[in-house]
Amino acid sequence: MKNFPKFALTALLFAGFAFTSCEDDYVAPIPPKASIYDRLGGTIMVADPNNTGQMIEKGRLSYRTVVNKTIGYIVADITAGTQGNLSAHFAPILAETGPTQQASIAALSDSLTDFFSFNTGGTNAVNTYSGRNMVVAHNPATYARMGAKSNNTQYTRFVGFVGQSANDAGVATGTELYVDIVAVLESLRTSIVQI
Repeated sequence: MKNFPKFALTALLFAGFAFTSCEDDYVAPIPPKASIYDRLGGTIMVADPNNTGQMIEKGRLSYRTVVNKTIGYIVADITAGTQGNLSAHFAPILAETGPTQQASIAALSDSLTDFFSFNTGGTNAVNTYSGRNMVVAHNPATYARMGAKSNNTQYTRFVGFVGQSANDAGVATGTELYVDIVAVLESLRTSIVQI
């Protein structure tokens, strides 16, 4: 019986040491990273610069800004006749004129804004995407508004325009947010590149 108390005391000391040691090794869980949508401003309501008197979620406005700048870069590249431009892909819209072309470009902008907002964390009803899946939307055989199938070089050019537009909107190249945006675009490559 005399050994039991010594054994019990030894076990108690060992358990206390082990518990203290485990406390020192405790690493707090890393909080989940905010969605891209949230990091672009999320659901904070701001004045819509394109619609006087209306409000818009800041995350959605950020996407719309990048989408519109990207469309602008693509059109400028086509207009300049730059080698390897994306004119074949946008031929149906570019063949239109006046208000019809403007309406088509606005619809494209809205659809792309919906797509990216919805798929990167925009949870409010304004950020729903009910358009075509990427394979169908980028195949002229299944969607007449797409002028041509894309290859890897053309898609890389598109990603570059998005990157430049993100830079213009204040997202610096190489930042975690920029890398995450590019990762979303790269996750779509296999669906969009069809030749």
